[in-house]
Amino acid sequence: MLIDKVFILAAVVFVGILCQWFAWRVKLPAILFLLFAGIIAGPFTGWLNSDALFGDLLFPFISLSVAVILFEGSLTLRFHEIAGLERVVRRMISFGVLVTWLITAAATRLVLDLPWGLALLFGAITSVTGPTVIVPMLRTVKPTAAVSHILRWEGIVIDPIGATLAVLVYEFILAGSSGHALSHTLLAFARIVGIGLLLGSLAGYLYGSILRRHWLPEFLHSVATLGLVIFVFAVSSSIQHGTGLLAVTVMGIWLANMRDVSLEEILDFKESLSVLLISVLFIVLSARLDFHRFFHLGWHVVFIFLSIQLLSRPLSVMISALGSKLSWPERHLLSWIGPRGIVAAAISALFAIKLQAAGYSEAELLVPLTFSVIIGTVVLQSATARFIAKWLGVAEPDPRGFLIIGANLVARAIGRALQQAGFRVLLVDSNWEMIGKAKMEGLETYYGEPVSQHADRNLDLVGIGKLLALSPRGPLNTLSCMHYRMELGPKAIFAIQAAADMEMSKERKAVSHRKWRVLFGPEVSFSSLTKALAHDGWKVRSTTLSQTFDFAAYQLQYGQGAIPLFAVTPKGRIEVFTAEEQLSPQPGWTVIALVADPDRSLVVG
Repeated sequence: MLIDKVFILAAVVFVGILCQWFAWRVKLPAILFLLFAGIIAGPFTGWLNSDALFGDLLFPFISLSVAVILFEGSLTLRFHEIAGLERVVRRMISFGVLVTWLITAAATRLVLDLPWGLALLFGAITSVTGPTVIVPMLRTVKPTAAVSHILRWEGIVIDPIGATLAVLVYEFILAGSSGHALSHTLLAFARIVGIGLLLGSLAGYLYGSILRRHWLPEFLHSVATLGLVIFVFAVSSSIQHGTGLLAVTVMGIWLANMRDVSLEEILDFKESLSVLLISVLFIVLSARLDFHRFFHLGWHVVFIFLSIQLLSRPLSVMISALGSKLSWPERHLLSWIGPRGIVAAAISALFAIKLQAAGYSEAELLVPLTFSVIIGTVVLQSATARFIAKWLGVAEPDPRGFLIIGANLVARAIGRALQQAGFRVLLVDSNWEMIGKAKMEGLETYYGEPVSQHADRNLDLVGIGKLLALSPRGPLNTLSCMHYRMELGPKAIFAIQAAADMEMSKERKAVSHRKWRVLFGPEVSFSSLTKALAHDGWKVRSTTLSQTFDFAAYQLQYGQGAIPLFAVTPKGRIEVFTAEEQLSPQPGWTVIALVADPDRSLVVG
């Protein structure tokens, strides 16, 4: 029996990670595939019985997992990201929650005739959006920075608020027969807010002080943080039920905004743990679904979903955005995106079990109702949000920019030329001296290794469409090309070859598994470009071709005295010269090349 449980749990973990990988490949929220896997494993085949697998530990596991997920998300919330938009976020997590709660509750009461208590509880559960769904959706939609920051802040901060509201409604339902329901609920609200804020702030300040003073060795940072999150959640919940999620979220926000506190290793560990927990949770929870209840709900579910998507969400956003600097297209996009995720699923399962045990038979509808909203919002918004963002004009511009690996002399010269041609460039290097020189030349930089979890989290790739690996470190170029090939596409990856690569035989090159193109030609290497720039006085120059001075005339005039690098069309599209293919720029195109005679005018009419 134990071996069977071990195998089932291992299979759930394996399938969960497989779903995460597939979601990454197709650039869709992983929840879609995790839900599908759970439904296949549970209701369809009966292979996975979540209650039998975990027993009495199922809901403690769900609660602790949600706490860890929310804490990890709150560690990324920094106040400077929403400078000027604080009022919008505050309204969305206050007035916005109130509007969503009441409209959803009224719609549920109207079409299903549920008791007001259960309708209000369902409204509270579905007032939360899902950070685990929003983040991958934002990667696909790529909206403006304002929209992105607001959605991320809302998705994380609103979860403990919605959970607290659900706890209050739950307390109100249980106290409804005592005659003191309102006073009991108000007292519970004061306790939840007071204890959650106090314990979260205190834990965040004390632990941040410990990290800042280096009283804890680095190898204990991750496990100590995990232990503290679980401890704070447990202590807070034992003092007052429903305060745990608020406490750990406040703790995370406090740590994220403390000065001189390094959180990189903690974030790396927590991100990996959150991916694992989310993968397991979604499969386990969706495996508990009863499809007979879905069919029993019928068209009522569609009405409730439409009331959330087309009424409560737009109304809450419009109220929250009053008087803000958000444009109308940004407000419209915010009104469309509001997917529900793991917190709504977990809370609905917890309260359904508790209320059924207390004699509320209609509580069994909470789970299928909540999952209907989750599936509906995720599927509809994932399929349409990118199109709507483009239609509204609030999506990222087409990726025309360049991520350049290296900030050396060659990289800086090429970066300046591309920047002057109107393309965004971002130079990445772990050499501070090189980064400093690039900054002095007005180039955008990132200090650090291009292939690292810190880079994945902090590298701003807005508008970046191509990678140029121009580092003298061949292995770093190779690693960078492999790392960003899936992000940018194999046709957008270019690397300079080292002198040693040029000595490789044609036979060995033919069997090479290289998945990128060689920059600027078969005879061009990093060392040859460095020599031309540093010792021979060559400069990067632009030449506009014409009918009388076409590319053939350009090559005839400069011959070996020019190395063509890029060609820009009149419409602003850029092409890269490579060893694999030779471009044929047409009249009207601009050729960017490294030329031997910088004093000679190259702009020919």
